[in-house]
Amino acid sequence: MYRLDLKIRLHNGTDIALGPGKADLLEAIALHGSISGAARAMGMSYRRAWLLVETMNRSFRQPLVSTLAGGKHGGGTQLTETGEQVLQRYRALCAQALAAVQSGCDELADFLADAPPTDS
Repeated sequence: MYRLDLKIRLHNGTDIALGPGKADLLEAIALHGSISGAARAMGMSYRRAWLLVETMNRSFRQPLVSTLAGGKHGGGTQLTETGEQVLQRYRALCAQALAAVQSGCDELADFLADAPPTDS
């Protein structure tokens, strides 16, 4: 049995504007309502998550993520309308790409040797 690992990355200049990890971060921000909560859930530092958000916001015409300053009721982070649209379209594109290459990969996989056993 083989595993197909297809990764789509959208570059803007030298930056990766969007890829699988950044899409996962956007989903985590939408779920947790904060960069720190998303970072914790993904096992990354707040600083790393913040830098990824900055790169995404800089790479698109409109920001994908907006932050609200803390205060009496606390701050928060949410996806902008653009962020929601970009994430939805990226996930749809990944699904379409996977479907488009699946049969060709199945044919190619027929030539693979049996996978070595894994140590459990």
